[in-house]
Amino acid sequence: MARESVDRREAILGSAAALFAQKGVAATTVRQIADEVGILSGSLYHHFDSKEAMVDEIISSYLEDLRTRYDNVLKRESDPRDQLHDLVAASLEVVEAHPHATEIYQNDVNYLLQLERFSYLKTAGKQVQNTWLQVIEAGIAKGTFRSDLDPKILYRLIRDAVWLSVRWFKPSRDYPIARLAEDCTSLFLDGLTATRT
Repeated sequence: MARESVDRREAILGSAAALFAQKGVAATTVRQIADEVGILSGSLYHHFDSKEAMVDEIISSYLEDLRTRYDNVLKRESDPRDQLHDLVAASLEVVEAHPHATEIYQNDVNYLLQLERFSYLKTAGKQVQNTWLQVIEAGIAKGTFRSDLDPKILYRLIRDAVWLSVRWFKPSRDYPIARLAEDCTSLFLDGLTATRT
């Protein structure tokens, strides 16, 4: 594929991702994407066979990055607390690398699951959940985490805190992703109460 064609394809995906995140997949038209890129809507079909193909590429790239980072966390076989921290950090890094894909997934996963092309999202969601539960349950078994909490509830609370940060968190030099990961992990594992000396 020629460099110009690759660049055009990336520009289309970037504009499409921003529109899907802002308007939703169902409400975004091919014409709007084409207008954003500055081409005729028919020209989009030289690069993608449908709007869904664009969504698929955006989401599958995001999920592959997430899967790779989670696999790396599990391979390290460290203490459950460290692994939980690393899952939070990996998730936030993916949010930073794929902000539009994160929003598309958060906002439109139920809509996309109605389309046969996206049936893999159910399996992907289960894999993400299982990764977190594996770490949480190992922490409970080792006595690192409290045993009176339901692992699925804990997972959902952390998941929503982490993933929904895409809507409000903007990393800066003074407060980078790594610090948010530290604070998030500390909040969930140590709570809000100040330690007494």
